[in-house]
Amino acid sequence: MTKRILNYLGWIIVAILLGFLHMRIVLGPGSTSDSGGITFLNSIHDFVLWYVGAIIGAIIAFVFILLDILYLNKKLQDHSKATLIRLSVIIGLAIIIGATHYFLEEIADVL
Repeated sequence: MTKRILNYLGWIIVAILLGFLHMRIVLGPGSTSDSGGITFLNSIHDFVLWYVGAIIGAIIAFVFILLDILYLNKKLQDHSKATLIRLSVIIGLAIIIGATHYFLEEIADVL
């Protein structure tokens, strides 16, 4: 049981990193100026990067863990490339959830 919890903790970390990556792609790099107003804007940029990136990563992790418990464990039992398949699935989920976030924020103007 402890091994399973640690395994899911690793997948949660991967999902949160993918959420940060998505937000880094959407927001782009922060400016590098040292003036006071720009420093404040950089702090807002960093806050949004960490806050929204963590939320998106948590959504990716939640969907992945549900999918893994309900479907992947049964299908990938004793499969030699189970970790690679799970990594592909979590990256695919990150792309789908990131695209949904982008669609809802930029195109549909819901978020």
